Amino acid sequence: MKKQFNRMRQLANQTVEKRLELVKQVSHSTHKKLTACLQGQQGVDVDKKSKKLPLTTLAQCMVDGAAVLGDESLLGKMLKLCGETQDRLAQELILFELTTERDVIEPLYDLAEVEIPNIQKQRKHLAKLVLDMDSARTRYYQSTKSSGLSSNLQPTGAKADHLREEMEEAANRMEICRDQLSADMYSFVAKEIDYASYFQTLIEVQAEYHRKSLELLQSVLPQIKAHQETWVEKPCYGKPLEEHLALSGRDIAFPIEACVTMLLECGMQEEGLFRIAPSASKLKKLKASLDCGVLDVQEYSADPHAIAGALKSYLRELPEPLMSFELYNDWIQASNIQDQDKRLQALLNACEKLPPANNNNFKYLIKFLSKLTEYQDVNKMTPGNIAIVLGPNLLWTHNEGNITEMMTTVSLQIVGIIEPIIQHADWFFPGEIEFNVTGNYGSPVHTNHNANYSSMPSPDMDQIDRKQSDQSRRPLSVATDNMMLEFYKKDGFPAGSLNQ
Repeated sequence: MKKQFNRMRQLANQTVEKRLELVKQVSHSTHKKLTACLQGQQGVDVDKKSKKLPLTTLAQCMVDGAAVLGDESLLGKMLKLCGETQDRLAQELILFELTTERDVIEPLYDLAEVEIPNIQKQRKHLAKLVLDMDSARTRYYQSTKSSGLSSNLQPTGAKADHLREEMEEAANRMEICRDQLSADMYSFVAKEIDYASYFQTLIEVQAEYHRKSLELLQSVLPQIKAHQETWVEKPCYGKPLEEHLALSGRDIAFPIEACVTMLLECGMQEEGLFRIAPSASKLKKLKASLDCGVLDVQEYSADPHAIAGALKSYLRELPEPLMSFELYNDWIQASNIQDQDKRLQALLNACEKLPPANNNNFKYLIKFLSKLTEYQDVNKMTPGNIAIVLGPNLLWTHNEGNITEMMTTVSLQIVGIIEPIIQHADWFFPGEIEFNVTGNYGSPVHTNHNANYSSMPSPDMDQIDRKQSDQSRRPLSVATDNMMLEFYKKDGFPAGSLNQ
């Protein structure tokens, strides 16, 4: 019975010993990988750990950059706010890593490198004690044989007593060590729930760190967005009209007012205005200038085609046409009415349905285009010609078909909408209009390459002979203009009405 019990105990100990080795391997590798995840140096004080964090370096870089750019710059404001945020995130990261070191990494180290090795050392020590006991017992039994006594009799004498005591002491030491080893092994098995809690602690600490970091980021996001939303120097091309007006505090979009005001000063007698394409590089530069709200009027006063091109681009790049998607069918239906008076009234009804922002800017533009036609003998831009090149930039559908369909049906109808509105601008929009709404644009002295004048010419001036080579210009600004011109020719419009 005793042998069977010892056998069972031996098997149990072997199982625990094998588990000890596996737990040691897993704990050691986990400790090593977890330590590698730390961004700060392990085992140093808070200040040294903070200086070594990449987040701290990033925060300082941002704060320094903010000082260079200053608070008057949006980038400066953003860098300062983000730098302060990165610094606070770094502090949360330090707290997380310190807690992880104390509650997870160090206990894992103790388990893998101290507790389990101590038990394994005890196991080796027990094996040594077993050998010592076996050796002592062997010497004692050899002494018995040499004295000629049977195995049932105890040898006598000082030597025999010493050997017996040595054997009994070795057996006692072995038993004590075995009991201690068994106790430690059973304790290890019983404490597995404690060892498992290290990993629960890791997740809890991570959750707390990420929760605090998220709260910090969420608290700063509204400030970042507020800086963005209140910054008036925003791009206007490709942005919704109402958004641009709200941010800039305007009633008339900046590109529209800037371009119209400049054209009033230098472009009213320019032949083919809105039709002749400007230099691509000059147009790109002017659009970029308008986008950032910085405009050198003097520079562009000598290039009215670039100004007209910038205005066309702004209208076309609006996410929704100035005349709106919602009223598209109203405009088209009005253009199909045969009776002129009823058609004009229907167009007026559609016009009055425009949102206030669209209506204000549409009125401003139409009044300008009407004024442009006062110089049509010189600039060749009749209401019909203007409608051809500007109409598709004022009204289009959500889903435009192929370009041929657009030209043959839709765009011709759009021309039929824009032309009468320009012709009857004072009926649609009674009263005078102040084009220089903000008073920001002066009257630059300029030299027009076609009309050689240094101030705004009067309508009754004699037309100056123009000798500029047609080879230096593209005939139309976009391919669609060419197509529309061809369709107009087919419909009986005078061929020279656009290219005189």
